Amino acid sequence: MDCSAILILFLLALVAFLYSSVGHGGASGYLAIMAMAGVAPLMMKQSALVMNLAVSLFSFIGFYRSGVFRLKLFLPFVIASIPMAFWGGTMSLPDAIYKKILAVCIFVSIIRLIYQFEESKEPNREIPLWAGLLSGGSIGLLSGLLGIGGGIILSPLMLLMRWSKLKETAAVSALFIFVNSLSGLYGQIQKGGFNLTADLQIAVIATIIGGLLGSYFGSQKFNTKTLKYLLALGLTIAGLKLLFT
Repeated sequence: MDCSAILILFLLALVAFLYSSVGHGGASGYLAIMAMAGVAPLMMKQSALVMNLAVSLFSFIGFYRSGVFRLKLFLPFVIASIPMAFWGGTMSLPDAIYKKILAVCIFVSIIRLIYQFEESKEPNREIPLWAGLLSGGSIGLLSGLLGIGGGIILSPLMLLMRWSKLKETAAVSALFIFVNSLSGLYGQIQKGGFNLTADLQIAVIATIIGGLLGSYFGSQKFNTKTLKYLLALGLTIAGLKLLFT
């Protein structure tokens, strides 16, 4: 294994660590790294979703064990997101447009997030059912289309609307990413089959290691301010990579 391959594995593990610590799967970061490595677009999406499945699951387990998962926050979004993620997985976009849309989604998330670096002292607002269905379905469609889990959009939306606190948001996002990634991957498999090369299998293992560490530190060790700075940093890195590659 040459130095460039080792560097790519390290970056994938680092992205997994960073994203899982805030309840994300990291697909946008994985996609950016694989794009720089010259991986074919279809394999990029499928590989990123597989990595997403493992990392988001570990992240969710970590936050669930810490007692911050709220089922009532999760359900309004996931009801519509699962079928829409599958539908989006059966679609495709030109590569250039695909990268730009994903980068825009990331930067919108950053802009919304940076206005709330201090956790709100106000009680959580109730999530209207129509708002949960509309936002969950829209994010699910975009998730399947782009090959991401949707956490980069759902997290800042929940925080902006004050529907949840930071760690509650991370727990909900982790499970939301898992189910959307599973549904979107199934849609892509139905459209074009599935192929994960030996190199990409090693990459998945690297992300699993990073995700395990990140989920532990994110749910147990980091305070809320650290989580927000990590989330903003992770989104910025992913957006810049996609915009300029």
